[in-house]
Amino acid sequence: MTAEQHAATRRHAGRRALVTGGATGIGRSTVGRLGAEGAAVVVNYIGDPAPAEEAVSELDEAGGKAIAVQADVSNEEQVVSMFSRAREELGGPIDLLVNNAGIEKPFLLVDMPLEEWNKVIGVNLTGAFLCAREAARGMIDAGVPGAIVNISSVHEQIAWEQFGHYCASKGGMKLWAGTIAKELAPHKIRVVNVAPGAILTPINRDLIEHPEKRAEVEEEIPWGRMGKPEEIAATVAWLAGPEAEYVTGTTIFVDGGMTQYPHFH
Repeated sequence: MTAEQHAATRRHAGRRALVTGGATGIGRSTVGRLGAEGAAVVVNYIGDPAPAEEAVSELDEAGGKAIAVQADVSNEEQVVSMFSRAREELGGPIDLLVNNAGIEKPFLLVDMPLEEWNKVIGVNLTGAFLCAREAARGMIDAGVPGAIVNISSVHEQIAWEQFGHYCASKGGMKLWAGTIAKELAPHKIRVVNVAPGAILTPINRDLIEHPEKRAEVEEEIPWGRMGKPEEIAATVAWLAGPEAEYVTGTTIFVDGGMTQYPHFH
């Protein structure tokens, strides 16, 4: 193990992290990475508790600390309750928030029901706002520094037909994150977006199960392959750590060069 790798193993020791949508996909990998690096982790989930409980058990068995908390991030009351419980059980405020929860469903503009628009904006953007607000309040009240990492998307920059609500949520996240980064900098709270490209997660199950569709996507990626959840988790862990102290108010694209591909411009 190199000196850099050894230093990274306990990079987040003593920190209290909360990962929304932490039971599957990118969230699950991020939970595991932050826990392995020493953070106590709140695994937020909604619906079936089994995957979240499994993530908690894995960290417990590895000598870490984690709790699973069900909460709809688009519901203010549930978010406030989740952060209150996290503070009580972890002994202090959350100082590392990963806004990962996100949903999507295709509709052309002319076919999109208002309910579907509101649902995506509610989870992807309003949910990030509610969680960031509670995290910031806790850190400021306690006088502790910290980081808010939002899982955005290449679609904060690349238009995507039939996913106008999703693109609106991620485009909104970009300017919102920059704004609150300016507000929170005096409190030593950093705000950064991580924008994944095409990642092999359950949300992309259709690509995983259909090689032809996957090949079409990979043709749009200069690096020639889809990304792995672990690669996003590694980026989050670095950005939230002390080595990235001078990084705030910006987006880090982890996309194999997808945003540079001429097809999108």
